[in-house]
Amino acid sequence: MTKKRVIELIDADIFQRENCILTQVNLQIEAGEFVYVIGKVGTGKTSLIKTLNAEIPLVSGSGNILGFQLFELRHKEVAELRKKLGVVFQDFRLLTDRDVYDNLAFVLKATGWRDKNDIDNRIVEVMKSVGASDKLRKMPHELSGGEQQRIVIARAILNNPDIILADESTGNLDPETSTEILDLFIRLNNEGKTVIMVTHDYASIAKKPARTLVCSDGKIEDSAINNSMIDFEGLLELNL
Repeated sequence: MTKKRVIELIDADIFQRENCILTQVNLQIEAGEFVYVIGKVGTGKTSLIKTLNAEIPLVSGSGNILGFQLFELRHKEVAELRKKLGVVFQDFRLLTDRDVYDNLAFVLKATGWRDKNDIDNRIVEVMKSVGASDKLRKMPHELSGGEQQRIVIARAILNNPDIILADESTGNLDPETSTEILDLFIRLNNEGKTVIMVTHDYASIAKKPARTLVCSDGKIEDSAINNSMIDFEGLLELNL
């Protein structure tokens, strides 16, 4: 049975302001895949995520994500696309002036939820899903890095997205917490969500071998480091 293609970039040039970071990107990702994106700092990993999230406009080539054409995407379409994406930011981007519940309620209200009971129930559901039910009335500054990351994942899945884009979600966490966060992504993937995870955490790749994209010298290439045994010597040869 042929899987549905949810992301396709064809001859895409990805810019960060006036600088072309990645050129002639040709990429296809199917529904339900778990994909790592690796590479040195500054090679375009985050720019790729921001392009898929329409935070950076695609100005050259073509891109299709969940049926939305990224080239010349209209403002109204950006909002509709983002309802179908869950983005997990490395820097959390939680609103520091309100507690966890109000952070999550803000997102639901901004995406069209109106009924308070529905909002309450959905927040309770996602917080239970990420193992943080007891943090609803905590302020962001009262949470550890791992706890904040769980909240960010909860926020990302509020609208039951088809794709999760995770940018260095385990990069600043201790090994035990990193494993717990990776387990969350693995579970979400097992539930059918497509997961694209930017990472420098090769222990994660070892735990869940998967397709691995390498950003290097302005290009994205599929690495041979995927699917079965992780080739750590290959990672060293890539000098990542």
